[in-house]
Amino acid sequence: MELKIIKSKKQYQEYLDWVDKQFDKKVKSDSPQGEKVQVALLLIKQYEDLHYPIPVPDPIEVIKLKMQDLGLKNKDLVGKVGSKGYVSALLNKRKPLTLELAKLFHRELSIPANVLLA
Repeated sequence: MELKIIKSKKQYQEYLDWVDKQFDKKVKSDSPQGEKVQVALLLIKQYEDLHYPIPVPDPIEVIKLKMQDLGLKNKDLVGKVGSKGYVSALLNKRKPLTLELAKLFHRELSIPANVLLA
């Protein structure tokens, strides 16, 4: 297969099929064919990023989901974030998510910074 920039859905599907076959053959990544697969994967990713973008989630919704996953309640943030009223206003989007709070949620809840700063 000659590798070049993917410009159509048909070409995209051909690359996916070809890569799938290479995986079935268990091509080693450090072989010449493995290098070709890696380049094909980069071309596929480039096409997907352009044609199938993933929307960035709302930072406050991510914070709420993470709190739910960890079993945290609003009261658990009081003291770290601010008063009970401030925490409520923040989580109900009446107060803005500041850079300092984004750093705190990144550190305390392990939420990726790029999500919090979106």
